[in-house]
Amino acid sequence: MAFSTGGSKGPMADINVTPLVDVMLVLLIIFIVTAPIMTYPIEVALPQRVINPPPQLREPPPPIDLRIDASGQVYWNNGPVSVTALQNMMENEVQRDPTNQPELRIEANQDSQYEVMAKVLAAAKNAHMQKIGFVQ
Repeated sequence: MAFSTGGSKGPMADINVTPLVDVMLVLLIIFIVTAPIMTYPIEVALPQRVINPPPQLREPPPPIDLRIDASGQVYWNNGPVSVTALQNMMENEVQRDPTNQPELRIEANQDSQYEVMAKVLAAAKNAHMQKIGFVQ
């Protein structure tokens, strides 16, 4: 900055704008050079929206009540059944509709043996039953 005193007006300040013009010209040249590069299209493979229908809510089948009494007898919906036939019955229920299986509700007497319960649970696992609940 240059200060000059000119008569009675007091000090006067002048700004040197040459460096400012130089910087602005450099920025203008950079913008002119890079602007054509930004106008070329770039191919981008974006994922497309897939419209899936909403899942239809189906009424679940009625639950299967499985009861084990104190003597070790197994009841399938209040009908006696042997432990060996239990897995085939469970597989038939699963094969009806594997995506909409019935719930297996197991109720065991306090005095029943654990071995019978273990066989029932093993049969349910081998039959690929997914919904198993216990009732008191």
